[in-house]
Amino acid sequence: MTTATASPTLIRSDKIIIGGGLALVVLAGLAHYGSWNAVLAFVLSAAAVCILASLVGRSVEQLGDRFGAGATGVLQSALGNLPELFICIFALRAGLVDVVRAALVGSILANLLLVLGLAFLVGGLKHGTQQLGSERARTIVVLMLLSVTAMAIPSLAHFVHTPAGDHEQAFSLIVSVILLALFALSLPFSLRRHASEGAGAGHEPPRWSIGMAVGLLAVASALAAFVSDWFVTALQPAMDAVNISQAFAGLVIVAIAGNAIENVVGVQLAARGDSEFAFSVVLNSPIQIALVLAPVLVIVSQVFGLASFTLVLSPMLVVALLLAIILAAFIAFDGESTWLEGASLIALYGIIATAFWWG
Repeated sequence: MTTATASPTLIRSDKIIIGGGLALVVLAGLAHYGSWNAVLAFVLSAAAVCILASLVGRSVEQLGDRFGAGATGVLQSALGNLPELFICIFALRAGLVDVVRAALVGSILANLLLVLGLAFLVGGLKHGTQQLGSERARTIVVLMLLSVTAMAIPSLAHFVHTPAGDHEQAFSLIVSVILLALFALSLPFSLRRHASEGAGAGHEPPRWSIGMAVGLLAVASALAAFVSDWFVTALQPAMDAVNISQAFAGLVIVAIAGNAIENVVGVQLAARGDSEFAFSVVLNSPIQIALVLAPVLVIVSQVFGLASFTLVLSPMLVVALLLAIILAAFIAFDGESTWLEGASLIALYGIIATAFWWG
């Protein structure tokens, strides 16, 4: 029987995240409503999004540790994608469709290459060859391949000039509904606690009560909605001021800011030896982006009359996406990881990001 902790315990890092988050939200609000310099307003709002995302991740971790690696990975990825969902909705309202498309692909690339690579690198240097959990690793990798490939089908139909390519909105809507159904079907396996997950596999017991974790999660999510609006408002002037293309802004800046949870949590878990936990958290995010976030944005854009958003991506985005998926799957499919594989993934991310610097 699970026993509740006697009282919530806030360690030093918890206090830094909560206090820093509130301070950055106040500063970002002052910059937004006080018409501060566009670049400074953008930097403050981006930092606030990141730390709020970290607070969401910390709250979900305190809830999810009670349910196992799979459930925590799903919870952390689902709620961790909330800031990015808000950013993308506000960006569509502002007509920044190219930023949203690049941000979705950039989020998948950042998780598959940058974050997974950092987790492999840090964990490998500290603990040697890491085990990813062969059964769960194979299932996650296969689902990732299928989901992201399915997301790319409308783009392929458009570029090879099939009849479906003339019906982008309708086709994207149908594909979105199918992907959401596939996500629902994948939940039972993802949420199941596997026999290999022992209580002592490096996991710390929850420090917070359920009420405290849920309360902080609700507050952080609500603040993230406001800050995401400020972030998007400052985005276009900041891009103009420093001459950054929409493609690079979405692929790198928005993607990394919106995925701060996986950026931090996955590496921390790998560093403390929870390689299977880290793998689940990091790879559940691209799966949910392909199966949930992108389909939801297609539906929301059509239902609420935002700028038209479809699943048709540019050829370069599709190629980068498919190459990253194949490479990450090839490295992870054997259920083991090394630091050199992590360094290779990071190097590929740097090359792809550079390719989009000019647009």
